[in-house]
Amino acid sequence: MSGVQARMADEIAEAPQAVARQSAGLARPIAELVSRLQRRPPQVVVTCARGSSAHAATYAKHLIERSIGAPVAEAAPNIASVYGRRLNLKDQLFLAISQSGRSDDLVEMALSARSAGALTVAMVNATDGPLTRACDSVLPIGAGPELSVAASKTFVATVSAVQRLIAAWTSDEALARAIDGLPERLAEATGLDWSEAVTALGRTTSLVTIGRGPTLSIAREASLKLKETCNLHAEAFSGAEFLHGPVALAAARYPILMFMPNDQAAPGMLQLAADLHRKGAALLATEPGEAGAGRLPALRPEHPETDAVCLVQSFYTMLIRLADRLGLNVDRPRHLRKVTRTR
Repeated sequence: MSGVQARMADEIAEAPQAVARQSAGLARPIAELVSRLQRRPPQVVVTCARGSSAHAATYAKHLIERSIGAPVAEAAPNIASVYGRRLNLKDQLFLAISQSGRSDDLVEMALSARSAGALTVAMVNATDGPLTRACDSVLPIGAGPELSVAASKTFVATVSAVQRLIAAWTSDEALARAIDGLPERLAEATGLDWSEAVTALGRTTSLVTIGRGPTLSIAREASLKLKETCNLHAEAFSGAEFLHGPVALAAARYPILMFMPNDQAAPGMLQLAADLHRKGAALLATEPGEAGAGRLPALRPEHPETDAVCLVQSFYTMLIRLADRLGLNVDRPRHLRKVTRTR
């Protein structure tokens, strides 16, 4: 691995420490926000994000809907920035997620939501940007500087921050304990052997990633990273969505990377995996235990929400090796830069 490529590898390795230290910076703002949310519970939550942060928002949708029962909608930022329309969000929760806090469309959408009477929250890694000033409340992700163009530790830390918010909002002690143990498990997940994926994905140009429940956001994040760092065409689906047409793609020459959840969604995903095997698909699925043919090792199940984050940590580590095999520099993805300004 080259010295330049080691930058992203170093940042992946920093994720456990980032998660461990973020609790100090989040404790007070989360407590204050939860107090406001409990006094006036929102009927709807609206998220707003781009790129990897949008995948963290997908995870937030899953966890909020499952734990709180409030429907979560993903806002289209251009409704404010391009079309100048204000949404009816009075007394609702608006959650903007961003690494840099500098994307113009997110800032304009946050300002619009705030003027409409929403409780606006910025979950950001860089707290000195305009998104912070546009919102009522700020939840610092606390991942520290991330220099590599492709996000890794900031995604892990953002999902962890979402978990901390929901654990406090719902007084979920089991989730809180799992978050406390997450840094150690992330470090363990970094060392798992996903050579099977390096071999299979190193000889393809297109693939599918699949997740469901807590792992849908992981599948979407994996799809983006495969595009960004390895120039591979990867498309993400939920296990249910895949059956509504895309299953026709299943073939020995078309790899399917499946991120298995450890919750109520697991039986359906196991059934899908068995069906794909019968169809002769080139399936790579995460599973606790040792690596094997078509099996990517995962940690022993502990908590479905934190287990999902450990899967992406193992994936990121594999990604470095895959890019190296393909002769690509993961820190210099073509056509990309670290901060993307859109309107």
